Amino acid sequence: MYQKAYGIIETLAPLHIGASAGEETGNLNLIFRDQFTQTGIIPGSSIRGRFRADMRFGPDGKQLVNIWYGHDSEADEDNNETKAEETKAEKTKDRTTEALVKFEYASLLWLPVFCPGQPIVWVSCPRLLKRYQRIYGTKGNIPTPSENGYPAQLRRNQNRLFFNLGFLDNLVPSPDLQTWVPGEITVKPDNLVVVRDVDMGIIHDMALYRQTRTKLNNEVKKVENFFGFEGLPEGSILIFPIAIKKNISAQVETKLADLQQNSGWQPFEDESFKELYFGGLESIGCGRCGVTLGGEYFDQIQANEE
Repeated sequence: MYQKAYGIIETLAPLHIGASAGEETGNLNLIFRDQFTQTGIIPGSSIRGRFRADMRFGPDGKQLVNIWYGHDSEADEDNNETKAEETKAEKTKDRTTEALVKFEYASLLWLPVFCPGQPIVWVSCPRLLKRYQRIYGTKGNIPTPSENGYPAQLRRNQNRLFFNLGFLDNLVPSPDLQTWVPGEITVKPDNLVVVRDVDMGIIHDMALYRQTRTKLNNEVKKVENFFGFEGLPEGSILIFPIAIKKNISAQVETKLADLQQNSGWQPFEDESFKELYFGGLESIGCGRCGVTLGGEYFDQIQANEE
């Protein structure tokens, strides 16, 4: 019924998706998190909204948005007498429709963490790798820390790693971790570490980008209050699944033909990579990401074109 695809997100700037600006309260604006690993996520609604908005500004954007992402509900301005006379078919005409493309949330895959003496390592955990395996289709056993230590690839083959919160001991070199990095992403294979699920949350909190800001008085240069926000750091790698309806109706195909569009969903036109902004605070340099689309759906489109 649905064809599978995926999106790989690499943050090119700090990414904040969560609480809105808090000038009034002075609170730290937290990001959305996965309930089990307590790591940052991008909700599926945010991803869908970004793709929807990006398509809206292209040629025939409004019509294509209604086709692929569902028709918006329209405000009914008719009076009550007209409403009473409408038939059931008329009431449902041009109202909200089901989207042909569905998005799930984006979870972290590899999180960059600064370590003194080992400038940056990318950290993940079995739970995040398991979700990546389901989406991306990587074969093999998931690297799991055990009594023998933590699977790791380090530039200097160290057996301990110093985080700001303490030492991570008994690191065991693992040559297979590179297979757990998407082919669309270039991460140094010797800087990968897998930690336990219970350790991931606290390491994640240590790695977050945080900035303190001030709210100035509108009349004079005087600080009214301080507030801050947190975000995923630059270099974070996330993945999200996409489902595209396999058999679209003849009516939809006719609409696409009238718009001189092919019957496949191609949000980046003929490209598989595009830079997009997610979340808020774009005006102060946050949210820029590189997005790469792949999977069996796009492989089939490419094969048909060839």
